[in-house]
Amino acid sequence: MMKAKTSKLPPQVVDSLARFDHTVFVLQGGGALGAYQAGVFEGFVEIGIAPDWIAGISIGAINAALIAGNPPEKRVERLREFWERVSARTSLIPQATAGATRSWFNAWSAASVITFGVPGFFVPRALPPFMAVHGTPDALSFYDTHPLKRTLEELVDFDLINRRDIRLSLGAVNVCSGESVYFDNTKTRIGPEHVMASGALPPGFPPVLIEGQWYWDGGISSNTPMWYVVDEAYRESALVLQVDVFTGSGHFPENLQQVQERLKDIQYASKARFSSAHIKKTEELRTALRRLLDKLPEAMRDDPDAQRLAAVSTRGAVALVHMTNRHNTGSSDFKDYEFSRATIDELWQGGLGDVHDAVARKAWEDVVELAYGIRVFDLTPVESQHQEKAP
Repeated sequence: MMKAKTSKLPPQVVDSLARFDHTVFVLQGGGALGAYQAGVFEGFVEIGIAPDWIAGISIGAINAALIAGNPPEKRVERLREFWERVSARTSLIPQATAGATRSWFNAWSAASVITFGVPGFFVPRALPPFMAVHGTPDALSFYDTHPLKRTLEELVDFDLINRRDIRLSLGAVNVCSGESVYFDNTKTRIGPEHVMASGALPPGFPPVLIEGQWYWDGGISSNTPMWYVVDEAYRESALVLQVDVFTGSGHFPENLQQVQERLKDIQYASKARFSSAHIKKTEELRTALRRLLDKLPEAMRDDPDAQRLAAVSTRGAVALVHMTNRHNTGSSDFKDYEFSRATIDELWQGGLGDVHDAVARKAWEDVVELAYGIRVFDLTPVESQHQEKAP
């Protein structure tokens, strides 16, 4: 993977970023599209932004584990090793770069994933699930994810994760209760199974058993861990870098393939929009509560109930930096499972280039006040929206 030119932040911007208690990366699920997150991370590393907390779901959980489970100087290297491994099958095949030929190549690549799986990630089962004994893992999914377990054990230092130098939160869903669950290294010891549970998307992948409970991909419930981060650390100030790989906006579809693509985009991006609305509403209520408490007589402010309400009525300042993948690689509705080397490289370079673009055009100067104490910066290049063309 080629590296783009490094960009630098002005000193005053670096100083303002250093004022936050935490720097949090929030990584959405999206299969092959996660290569975009890796490129964005490389860009942030180049400009000197490093997380002390990463929250991820599905492929975002895998990227998060690769980052938290390696020392700073090896994080980009380990991410690159993972993404080169999972795109290895097509690395030696001549690849078209544009037009209908590229779309055909991508379709062939996605078909090969369905047929043969992805190196270092998953392989098809010897027998289809409807031929397996009911109740066994073989009857619950089309693919076996043991290759992912081996890959994680090779590329991720779980002892390092559990030293808690970086907080790691991985979103999953309890199969039986339907409740969202976060495996957090500040509360539990993280292993490969927790990462795999976060990415166990049915019916492709089997549920993962952890301490007597079965778990599926967290994206089934919500494809962004933003709400978890906001609720967990509302008293502390934070710079939150949210990297989404699906976008809710797009063109009106012209055929069934484009209908499927729009459906997938809306389905997996809508929860991000819900989170923003939820945050705004919560902060408005928090502000109203604070105003009400200020009106209480001095004698009532020492009341335990008043003090408890006072504790939840204030929060630390939050700067939400939002980046969204809007790069069209010609992979249409199968873009989340199209792992060709050409596509993975393009997504990685797209993420890296978007960070460089944001620095060059001083995107941090364009801010939206979402709620009191919460500012939002959308660093996605405006021109990248023009790349959202029909295949």
